Amino acid sequence: MANESKRPAPLTKKHLARMERERLQRRWILIGVASVILLVIGLVLYGIIQQNVIEPSQPIAVVNDDEISTKEFQRQASLSRYFLIQNAIQTYQFAQQFNDPEFQSQFVSQLQQIQSQLTPSLLGQQVLDYLIEDRLIRQEAEKRGITITDSEVDRIYKAWYDYYPEGTPTPTAVLEILPTSTLTSLQQTLVPPTATATSTPEITSTLEVTGTPIVDMTPTLDLTPTPTGLITPTVTPFPTPTATPYTEESFLEQSKNLLADLKALANLDEADFRQAFISQVYRTKLQDAVLTDLKPEQEQVWARHILVEDELLAKDIYAKLLAGEDFCALAAENSTDTSNKDNCGDLNWFPRGRMVKEFEDAAFAMEIGEISDPVQSQSGYHIIQVLGHENRSLSSSEFDQLKQTRFQEYVTQLRESATIETNEAWIDRVPETPALPQAVVDFIQAALQSTIPTTPPLILSTPTP
Repeated sequence: MANESKRPAPLTKKHLARMERERLQRRWILIGVASVILLVIGLVLYGIIQQNVIEPSQPIAVVNDDEISTKEFQRQASLSRYFLIQNAIQTYQFAQQFNDPEFQSQFVSQLQQIQSQLTPSLLGQQVLDYLIEDRLIRQEAEKRGITITDSEVDRIYKAWYDYYPEGTPTPTAVLEILPTSTLTSLQQTLVPPTATATSTPEITSTLEVTGTPIVDMTPTLDLTPTPTGLITPTVTPFPTPTATPYTEESFLEQSKNLLADLKALANLDEADFRQAFISQVYRTKLQDAVLTDLKPEQEQVWARHILVEDELLAKDIYAKLLAGEDFCALAAENSTDTSNKDNCGDLNWFPRGRMVKEFEDAAFAMEIGEISDPVQSQSGYHIIQVLGHENRSLSSSEFDQLKQTRFQEYVTQLRESATIETNEAWIDRVPETPALPQAVVDFIQAALQSTIPTTPPLILSTPTP
């Protein structure tokens, strides 16, 4: 009887139904939790795939059916950021060595410029424009049958480190014969005794250079800090090589250190870095092909002017000149262009594209000796007299500048005739690493508050090939 009393009571239908409901509830809870976990894992995996596979392969721009991928865009932006930051570090280190307020302000100005260039919207637009231009150059090179070799790229890559396996180039002195002109009898009556037709062209503060700044992200071999108060969209990511010859061991060591730094700070490798040199070779070869017939001479005008702010005064001066009064005396008395008012308003020789458009159009349309009606520009009213107009020989540096200008005009034409589509999502895909060191940011901020700290120099592993 005792054993029978301990026997569990049989489960009723009600109990069985409740147990079944609990079992089903536990099952659905487990299914729900598993589903949430799988959903989270799926979202994480999708995010990883989207960020590392799908998005990098998406085009940021399409140039004549040729895609520029997000990956290419981001790597070029990271490379540009890296060298801008190295420039900032170098400038910061220089600033720590000078206590003079004038030097400090110049260094701070350049650091602010670099900080502005690192803004994602500005840097991203520069990189996008550069890649589009580079793609156009490569497409045109292919059409012309222009090819490059690994040895050509390797040569300028090593030269960037100042390593020359075949011997260090010896600079050759070049005698530059500056342009000269034989003055006509008319010019001799116009030109004052102290003036000369061979002066170096000079841009005054009242005549502005026209044109759009060229974004150059190829190896320009220029990273020497040049203090300036202007914020210009110019990226020059490569330092100036010294004349000290490198041994192969030095080259390998410098290259190893730089590539390690690029990998650690910007997740870039040698192939990413060498793309800049490949672009430079293509650009140089195409430029040579396009400008093969360009001669080292240029149409130029030699002029002088009197600049005033008031139109009535300008008309009065014009009338006095027509009546025979001396140009030099009127310039000295009235011109607001202090850079040349005491030199008869002489602007010397200048080509097209150097002066403001209104001034240039008038000067190049005038005859020698002719005096213009007052010409209005944003600087005021100019009374211009042309002293010379001819094709003039160029020095080697002037010819190099002319070639760069002409080639950029050619590339601009390529872009205008091309079919280009851009993905506006690029603004969200500009990398923000590597970052500007906090010490540099603090230095700039302190300078803006006129409390530049005297902190020790920032010591970073900065390659200096």
